[in-house]
Amino acid sequence: MMAGKILAVDDTPASLRLLTEILSEEGYEVRSAINGEIALRSAFANPPELVLLDIRMPDMDGFEVCRRLKAVPETGDVPVIFVSAISDTDEKVQGFELGAVDFVTKPYQREELLARVRTHLEVTRLRNHLVELVDERTRELRESEKRLRASLIDSVSAIASTVELRAPYTAGHQHRVAMIAKAIASRLDLDENLVEGLYLASVVHDVGKIHIPAEILSKPGRLNDLEYNLIKVHPGAGYEILKSIDFPWPIAKIVLQHHERLDGSGYPDGLKGDAILQEAKILAVADVIEAMASHRPYRVALGLDLALGEIEKGSGRLYDPEVVKACLWLFREGGFRMPQ
Repeated sequence: MMAGKILAVDDTPASLRLLTEILSEEGYEVRSAINGEIALRSAFANPPELVLLDIRMPDMDGFEVCRRLKAVPETGDVPVIFVSAISDTDEKVQGFELGAVDFVTKPYQREELLARVRTHLEVTRLRNHLVELVDERTRELRESEKRLRASLIDSVSAIASTVELRAPYTAGHQHRVAMIAKAIASRLDLDENLVEGLYLASVVHDVGKIHIPAEILSKPGRLNDLEYNLIKVHPGAGYEILKSIDFPWPIAKIVLQHHERLDGSGYPDGLKGDAILQEAKILAVADVIEAMASHRPYRVALGLDLALGEIEKGSGRLYDPEVVKACLWLFREGGFRMPQ
């Protein structure tokens, strides 16, 4: 299989030539476009696997090109990486809201550019493979269901692993959250099928962080407001990645809602109470427990006791009381230990 088909768009000939040479040397099939109109015609006629797009261009800027690409089914799922001298966080937020998956700031390092290109191509191919796999398997007889679910778990896990490569400090976070969420759901005596869907959603609940610049994910200090707003994009980004996959569970919606809170103080939609899926309420508690009990670049681990105290304090206001009760029982009386 070839390295990939990439459309490079930049109104500066020297920049476009450099970008094209770097990618071509790595074996990518590169098409170049000197302006937005040419880029759109090329993309619509023969959709690429990835678009590298400058922002500041005459007549039609990169934001408008991205908007038009995302508005057409044939190119709506093609990942767009902005390659621009722009470093303003507000404009980065605008780009992510339009559907871009990443930013590379000029002047860029060759290896950084290639690493981001490889990562997004791999995620897209894994996602497309997953779509094809689900479509293929669901046409088979019901007795193949067990094999189908095993394949789904493998593919979902592959996507999760790809995301964790960008933030090594959280390696294993999604798996540990999934184990905690599954234990809580089992304690609540929920249907086995629901528990299985919750487990899979938990394994990929942070897949949307593929959209967040790695320097923000790994920042050792506290995030400022604009950086935190970028972090808050990840549930919606995860939903966009997963929504078109025909899972037998509401995986995409669970991922979308895992930062919602009972009182409406969560994000991205400020949902309250019963508007939040039960699976998302369980995932929210499991996510808080694992995050507080683990090390992060900006702090040492706070410990399990503080984590349990946090959800206990928020019971009924932020977190579902029955979920909190089940979680507390698991750790304090049921002998459950933090997964490794």
